[in-house]
Amino acid sequence: MTVLVDASEEKRTSPAHFRPDPLTWAGAALVVVAALLPWASHVLPGGAYPDRATLQFFDAPHLVTGFRLHLVLLGLAGLAGRARRPAGIGAIVIAAVHLAFLIGLGAPSVGGPVALVGGALLVWRRPAVPALSLPLPGRLPAWGALLVAFAGLLWLVSQTLTAGGQSRATNPYGGAEFLAFCGFAFALVAVLSAYGVLRWLAALTQRHRIFAFTVMLACALLLPVTGAGTGYWMTVASTIGVYAATAIGLNIVVGLAGLLDLGYVAFLGIGAFTAANLAHSVPFPVAALAGAAVAGVFGVVVGAPTLRVRGDYLAIVTLAFGEIFFRAAQNDIGGLTGGVNAIPGIPPITLFGQAFNQPVGALPGGFLYYGLAVLMVAAAMVVLVNLKNSRTGRAWEAIREDEDVARAMGVRTGRAKILAFLVGATMAGLAGAVFAHKLGTVGYESFDFSESVTLLAAVILGGMGTVPGAVVGASLLFVLPEKLREFSDYRLMLFGLALILIMRFRPRGLVSSS
Repeated sequence: MTVLVDASEEKRTSPAHFRPDPLTWAGAALVVVAALLPWASHVLPGGAYPDRATLQFFDAPHLVTGFRLHLVLLGLAGLAGRARRPAGIGAIVIAAVHLAFLIGLGAPSVGGPVALVGGALLVWRRPAVPALSLPLPGRLPAWGALLVAFAGLLWLVSQTLTAGGQSRATNPYGGAEFLAFCGFAFALVAVLSAYGVLRWLAALTQRHRIFAFTVMLACALLLPVTGAGTGYWMTVASTIGVYAATAIGLNIVVGLAGLLDLGYVAFLGIGAFTAANLAHSVPFPVAALAGAAVAGVFGVVVGAPTLRVRGDYLAIVTLAFGEIFFRAAQNDIGGLTGGVNAIPGIPPITLFGQAFNQPVGALPGGFLYYGLAVLMVAAAMVVLVNLKNSRTGRAWEAIREDEDVARAMGVRTGRAKILAFLVGATMAGLAGAVFAHKLGTVGYESFDFSESVTLLAAVILGGMGTVPGAVVGASLLFVLPEKLREFSDYRLMLFGLALILIMRFRPRGLVSSS
């Protein structure tokens, strides 16, 4: 089987007709050679830049390791037609990040500039070069392809989380290593996309949705047995899961129904405070359902004005609701939020006497919370898929495209819009209940306007109206700030730059519905 190769192009895309031009050979060679050169001019102990050159990087049995291995792989990939430009961009990112970091330390050497020149030669516009097709086994079963694909995704997620370590105390070069790995990951995904592998896998997933979903869920639950299986990363991953489930609910309101909600985080807070107040008197399932129900009721209340307002005016209404909730929680109106003292001492979730914040055998602490977050996200995705493909989902999409036309076609727009707020708020309330028990304390600071903006950005960056888009967007927006703490004052600038680049090159989101 061959991916993304038209029959009429079979002859010109065959390996026999492919000839890399001299600049491609030169660029690939420079990128590979750069991996074997010293990158620092003097001793920087304990990190990615040892003081001796070349031969020290060949540490058996792994030979060239870390970002140098990535450069070697990108240099070789640069010889393969369509992979040339993505490989060059990846090499430039890796070189630029490390070179900027080393210049800041006053210790740059020859490796970085050589890699930059090599990457630039690979990216440099040349006459069209015939592209090598990517052959795949003709009899590769669907289940085998999906297993390999999701196992590769699990590896990529684990490597992304652990790239650069946990903190500057454990690895002073962690920030640079993380950004460099992101450059390699981008190049890898871009190469697969250029050869049509991602499109092929998407079509395969559509044909075998239940099996693909099961494999994806199993791979997600296997994250604790990878390099990311520590208490720290389980805490980060479970927090991402909570926000991903919340973003899926917002995706229904904004992505499917087209209703701009700027106060959505208030529903997360309502669920959290409701569960926190009930935590000592009822079991967690009851508290979680109560939090979801109360948030759903408030969703209907907020959705009611949509019968009369739309567009910018609706955004103002939801913004006002979010601000009212924040101020009410800050002032402890009704004695339900704790005000500036928050609500401490929320007991952890327990199952058969096992607290979710404690290790389970060899598994790290927080594994059970992570598993619960994965199941919650999976359930939210199932709800979103079924609603999107239902009559209600089609009504939401009609309202999003043109509400007046939808009404003229017989769609009960008022009912549909209120239902969108109800479902979205209920999902956020359920996620808020898990959020409160996971943290053990809940305060108003977690639900300010910036959180609503972050959730909205997650939906837009991931891809509005898409099933995995909200999960991808939430993961990106909550992993990047955590990993960029190494850059201190430049963290927010780099974070914003990353978002701008994503929207520049993927304006419809990382997971486009088209």
